[in-house]
Amino acid sequence: MALIRIVTDSTTDLPKELLQQHQVDVIPLTVMVDEKSYFDNVDITPIEFIHKMKGSKELPKTSQPSIGKFVEMYDRLGANGETIISIHMTSGMSGTYTTACTAAEMSSSNVIVVDSQMISLALGFQVLEAAVMAQQGEQAESIVKRLKHVLDNTSLYVVVESLENLVKGGRVGKAVGWLSSILSIKPIAMLEKGVYTPMKKVRTTSQTIRTLVERFEEEIKGRIVRGIGISHADNLPLAERLQQEIAKLTNVPVFIRPATPVITTHTGAGAIGFMYFMD
Repeated sequence: MALIRIVTDSTTDLPKELLQQHQVDVIPLTVMVDEKSYFDNVDITPIEFIHKMKGSKELPKTSQPSIGKFVEMYDRLGANGETIISIHMTSGMSGTYTTACTAAEMSSSNVIVVDSQMISLALGFQVLEAAVMAQQGEQAESIVKRLKHVLDNTSLYVVVESLENLVKGGRVGKAVGWLSSILSIKPIAMLEKGVYTPMKKVRTTSQTIRTLVERFEEEIKGRIVRGIGISHADNLPLAERLQQEIAKLTNVPVFIRPATPVITTHTGAGAIGFMYFMD
């Protein structure tokens, strides 16, 4: 039986040790600060990036991996007949998925490309699910079907200090209606069909936490929680406060991870992402 290899990109926010444990190959995006390029979460750590971004003259730029890098990886991983399932950040925020699709057509390997329609640990939920199933010997068709189920049962909420980075980067999505009132508020948005969609505007940290906890409590009623993650762009205190409140409602571990530079470029410093997957 041919093996199945799992590929993803650097925006998963999953720990390197976990990715290595499940034999997931990662292709990094690139972030440019003051005309210097770095491979996302490879050449520069999340905290180092935030310091550079705060001192940058203009908003850092991000770019997807080149077609050539994808083709090289696909050809190498599939050289012995392995099928590759390549799972990537939402196409609503990056051209990574489209580039991967083009590379798959060029590669001599059998490649299935999946648009996760998610970012960060919500993308990671799909990656880990696929990796575990692949290690258990499941067929590619079953894995892809399961990924659709994971997507349909994942919620992701983003809280930013302001919409400035999202606006400058062109990723504001349906939140454009908030632009006239971005001062003194903390916009809470959900990622819906791969784009930011406004949910609520709050003014204090306590309101932020209460809103997210209430939403979580409402959605998990009668359901099994499979995974919970919080990513943050140099805002560990808020992430930990939210973690403590969520822990009162479930025994499922709540993992906290620093957001990768590419994600932080879009959200700005101080943002957090709260995401969970249910059955």
